[in-house]
Amino acid sequence: MTRPSDMHRTGKNPLTLIHDDRRREPGASLEPRRRGDVEPARQTHPAVGEADALRAQLRELTADLRRVTSEFDNYRRRVVRDRRAVGEVAVANVLTGLLPVLDAIDQARRHGDVTGGFQRVAEVLEGELAALGLQPFGTVGDPFDPAWHEAVSCTHSDQVEQPTCTAILRPGYRVGGQLLRPAQAQVTEPPAGR
Repeated sequence: MTRPSDMHRTGKNPLTLIHDDRRREPGASLEPRRRGDVEPARQTHPAVGEADALRAQLRELTADLRRVTSEFDNYRRRVVRDRRAVGEVAVANVLTGLLPVLDAIDQARRHGDVTGGFQRVAEVLEGELAALGLQPFGTVGDPFDPAWHEAVSCTHSDQVEQPTCTAILRPGYRVGGQLLRPAQAQVTEPPAGR
């Protein structure tokens, strides 16, 4: 085992000189290098061609970053749009399943059977469905539109100037612009010669 006193014997300098026969560069230190010294890093400037190559690479990477950012923004917008569409389809499916219930309530209302507690239930149900966006349509006097109405019968009359719904047999329903069910109507149209 070495003792600290053995490491530094008299006559031995722990900082021994390293002889360097190479020429010194201008501006280099004149002091001799010692064991463990690290040669200072030489500052080199990239050649003009290398700088142009680096600039071109920077432009290319910047363009790639912009492209990826744009693609991600488009993806994010598409996901939001798709989620909204899936939600609308789900609501439309649930509301379509409840249309027979509304028809039964409407039929009971025509017969005068919607009274008391049942009337309150019907009003709450219709209110909640309206809050989800369910809109009934089809009233007497509406112009007939085959995209929104289903003609059950058709008669001719001088009293109308265009095909008109003269009786609504079953109301139609829509959610926003989406048709859930067309309205069933009796249609009256002007005579053929007009």
